[in-house]
Amino acid sequence: MALLSELAELRARVAASSGRLEKRRLVAEYLRGLPPEDLPRAVTYLSGRAFAVSDARVLNLRGIPAPTSTARPPASLTLADVAEAFAGVADASGPGARRLRESRLRELAERASEAERDLLQRIIYGEMRMGLSEGLVLEAIAEAAHVAPAAVRRAALVTGDVTTVATLALLEGAEALSAAQPRVFVPLLPMLAEVADGVGEALAAHGGASALEYKYDGARIQIHSDGERVAIWSRRLSDVTQSLPDIVHIARRDLRAPPFILDGEVVALDASGRPLPFQELMRRFRRIRGVEAAADALPLSLHLFDCLMAEGRSLLDEPCTRRWEALERIAGGRWLAERALISSAAEAEAFMVRAIEAGHEGVMAKDPGSSYEPGGRGKRWFKLKTALSVDCVIVAADRGSGRRVGWLSNYHLAVRDGEGWAEVGKTFKGLTDREFAEMTERLQALASSDDGYTVRVRPEVVVEVAYNEIQRSPTYPSGMALRFARIARLREDKGPAEATTLEELRHLYERQFATKGRA
Repeated sequence: MALLSELAELRARVAASSGRLEKRRLVAEYLRGLPPEDLPRAVTYLSGRAFAVSDARVLNLRGIPAPTSTARPPASLTLADVAEAFAGVADASGPGARRLRESRLRELAERASEAERDLLQRIIYGEMRMGLSEGLVLEAIAEAAHVAPAAVRRAALVTGDVTTVATLALLEGAEALSAAQPRVFVPLLPMLAEVADGVGEALAAHGGASALEYKYDGARIQIHSDGERVAIWSRRLSDVTQSLPDIVHIARRDLRAPPFILDGEVVALDASGRPLPFQELMRRFRRIRGVEAAADALPLSLHLFDCLMAEGRSLLDEPCTRRWEALERIAGGRWLAERALISSAAEAEAFMVRAIEAGHEGVMAKDPGSSYEPGGRGKRWFKLKTALSVDCVIVAADRGSGRRVGWLSNYHLAVRDGEGWAEVGKTFKGLTDREFAEMTERLQALASSDDGYTVRVRPEVVVEVAYNEIQRSPTYPSGMALRFARIARLREDKGPAEATTLEELRHLYERQFATKGRA
């Protein structure tokens, strides 16, 4: 049986290593030497999770309790012991459940060494912090199993679960890995879109014909059903089922051909049926109490636009048109995104006008022959928007003065630049007083340094930033700056990895000269 101390030692060695290849070698060597029954546990814990993605259980604990005994613990705690303890904690319910959970975890802590307790704490918090991304874990799995990294990456995208991938690669082999299929109730990363210069670019990339859909100002969701149970995940793969009882009801009442996995968008509506601002919708997503009353007060509109599985069969490799046909059958013609197949710029412009007049952001242009690539971004899907905005990450904030004293209120905005961040402006505009106060509290919790005026923060908060134009800047090393920047909305549905890139910003800068003179 694999010992927890060995995993703790691996974590320390990987954290101390500065080279990517060395990190990968260390993890591959460790995985190769594990007994089959411990492989899924080890990969799950290395990923900073108490349970695999395919396991819906949660610990519901803030951290590991301090041990009450000072006796030296025996060095025999195994990964199986940890799995048993975590299962006991997750399964505890009813009166006294919290006390029982803490008791079981304390028993585990008292058997652990200091290094093992540190590892357990990191697993519970999901913060391994050893420079080991999921991508590097997948590379290590490929090295350990002597299979192609591309096959491992594809299996990870298709199954949505690195633990499943490790089991397939190391225990069942390359053939099983290549045959990997999505599973209901294991969420997949959503396919993403690039920003297009215009309709012409989309038509050219798609061979002269595109499938256009309204781009709704809502929140992306993924609906899974096996005919009895329904589960819903957000764009960032958070389980939002309990917050959306009205969408669950629609899925049970109106959607057919389970097991299925569907991709769509929900939009908050006002009394007249017009779309409400994105922030109103986010209140529904965060709510855990009074959900039914909130559903009555703030109804949602469902717009389905893709089908990843129907009747238990994966449709990921089917062309977009066939996936749409399957979606029509599942939905019986209801709850579908507004869609049109077009082959000219004039048709596209007319469709775009209808989308904007209906209160939506713009349109999506999709290649009718394209497959669905979880987590993929490219020219198969384009987004066409009229608004000038980019998604930035807040990397620092200055202390406010005057009316904003006591708040962190001047935000340093950055876009992605390779593995790092490039600052492109600052803004104190766009938030209400309440939002300033909430943002201050949130950023203080992310603080990494503080010189008394500027607080540097971990790059985790994504905001959509509206701007007047993009300028060349001698101030920022990026060479770019957003003029008249203001926060249009918080993007709670996006992670830092989905922020605009510096390359994309430079591209947007050049696009400006289609209508402006160049000095």
